[in-house]
Amino acid sequence: MNTRPPAPGGLALVESLVNSLDVETGADLLDTVEGRAGFGLAEEEVPGARVLREALRAACLAHTGVQVRGRSAADLDLLLARAPLRVGVDGEGVAALRAAGAPDALLSRVALAIAEAVADGTWGRLKACEAEDCQWAFYDRSPAGRGRWCVMSVCGARAKMRAYRARLTEGEGPAPRP
Repeated sequence: MNTRPPAPGGLALVESLVNSLDVETGADLLDTVEGRAGFGLAEEEVPGARVLREALRAACLAHTGVQVRGRSAADLDLLLARAPLRVGVDGEGVAALRAAGAPDALLSRVALAIAEAVADGTWGRLKACEAEDCQWAFYDRSPAGRGRWCVMSVCGARAKMRAYRARLTEGEGPAPRP
């Protein structure tokens, strides 16, 4: 659905995990062998990946100011506590953040991506479309960083039309023409 370029750096992993579920149709990439392979998941790891995905979606929605009943961005904190990070230094003295656990585990890779995004200031720009029937993750490249919809011409236009129709229903009517 989304025609935006992927999020930068490690946030592309987070974005693609959130978008592995099409909220509107219910299609879930984690139900397929190819989809699981794309995240390096075995079938038995899927339930945990789904919990992580929805915690990430809640955090991305919180970045747009949307709170969803029954989900909280704080849920992500509980999950990330199980994926500790450490600072490593290579033979040339270059320091880098690394996963302290299994480096190939999805939770460790997500934790590392989020830590790097926090450090470079991009974490808050990974958002989820506030349209309830979409909630597609997108990286907000707008200058002010106040994007609310994955695609303005689709979800944004629908939201604006719903708001317009609600105003008409409330009796405001269309604005008089000059």
